[in-house]
Amino acid sequence: MLSNTCKYALRATIYIALNSKENEKVGLKKISDNLNIPAPFLGKILQTLAKHKILSSTKGPNGGFGLGKNSTEITIMTIYEVIDGTDYFTDCLIGVQSCTDDPINTPCPLHSKYSHIRDEVYKIFSTTSILDLAGDIEAAEGVINI
Repeated sequence: MLSNTCKYALRATIYIALNSKENEKVGLKKISDNLNIPAPFLGKILQTLAKHKILSSTKGPNGGFGLGKNSTEITIMTIYEVIDGTDYFTDCLIGVQSCTDDPINTPCPLHSKYSHIRDEVYKIFSTTSILDLAGDIEAAEGVINI
């Protein structure tokens, strides 16, 4: 459901939330090394997030990345929409063009079985913030490695 790019974006954003200070940024190399994500690929992902103001970016020897918004304002959905788009939540699972919530238009055979799952995932993604995820990781005291 999540592309690898989106997974990397989420992991990196959580890492930045856990490791950046008020006026200090986290360097791309440090993030890349600690998350085992190739730096050129990660750099493109983080620049995309910075372009959408999810992250802030500073160039130079003391540069790097920080959160562009408060960690309570950045949800899984915030990142998911930027990286993967919203097709998963708006389009038919099997690609039937006439599939809608309107029973008159005869939704696809999976619609009634799947739509409530999609709605629940949307709710989880929309209400779970980076602060929530970072807090859960800190509470696990090293058991969860992002």
